Amino acid sequence: MMQVMQSVFEYYDWIMSERDPRSTSWFLMDSPWTTVAIVALYLAFVVAGPRYMADKKPFALKEVLVVYNFALVCLSAYMFYEFLVTSWLKPGFNLVCSSMDYSNDRDAVRLAKVCWWFYFSKIIELLDTVFFVLRKKNNQISFLHVYHHSTMPLLWWVGVSFVPGGEAYLSASINCFIHTVMYLYYLLAAMGPHMQKYLWWKRYMTTLQLLQFWAILLHTGYAVTVTGSDWCTFPVGYGYALILYDLSHLALFSNFYYQTYVKKGRRQPSAETNHVTEVDGSVRAPRKVQKAD
Repeated sequence: MMQVMQSVFEYYDWIMSERDPRSTSWFLMDSPWTTVAIVALYLAFVVAGPRYMADKKPFALKEVLVVYNFALVCLSAYMFYEFLVTSWLKPGFNLVCSSMDYSNDRDAVRLAKVCWWFYFSKIIELLDTVFFVLRKKNNQISFLHVYHHSTMPLLWWVGVSFVPGGEAYLSASINCFIHTVMYLYYLLAAMGPHMQKYLWWKRYMTTLQLLQFWAILLHTGYAVTVTGSDWCTFPVGYGYALILYDLSHLALFSNFYYQTYVKKGRRQPSAETNHVTEVDGSVRAPRKVQKAD
């Protein structure tokens, strides 16, 4: 048993020695265990939080949500811009399959740093669930919601530790664009029901998310077929891991789309009611559902 444990520790030390030296000193990047602890506390809160709030009044948090969503709109837009100028718009950057650049080139380091900001944004977004719990919106804490929020910080700690750049640009940059739109929607919704007339595009956000997963799947699927060639040396293991993770999200979001917009759309409302739907972070303004004629 001691020999097995020693082998495990040696393997762990070897893995840690393979990390990108540029990112090891950045905040929260010195060890995976801090991120693991944060996610563990998050999952504990998901279980214990609703129980604690069971006999308490929900918090309104309107002003907090407005500030929070505004901040995430700004952060997401900033990250999207940084990904654009360090990958999509950079002359010579291979958008089909970009090799990992571990040098101290200014643009390579800039791309690595925005990958870190993307990782850190996933830590911040754990507050989405905290606000659900405090507002007693427990029905919105679905498996999809918890799965997405708890896995992204872990996966992107690995990403920033080993591959902060290269092919990592694609999924992160698309997600930043989606989140800019998404948190803008949440910001408007958090301002109150008077913003309802501007929120007709909720359904299209889920469509954008699904298109995001298809784009990542098709692009990465092709990239892994050419990885290892002279012009693409990005670690192929990352590509396969991303494909598997992307497929899980594609399945879960497709099911959400079907349950929310297809299956429910076939039902005839029995009474006029105020309906509030929330998926991934903050309040959405109530929508009036009318009786069928």
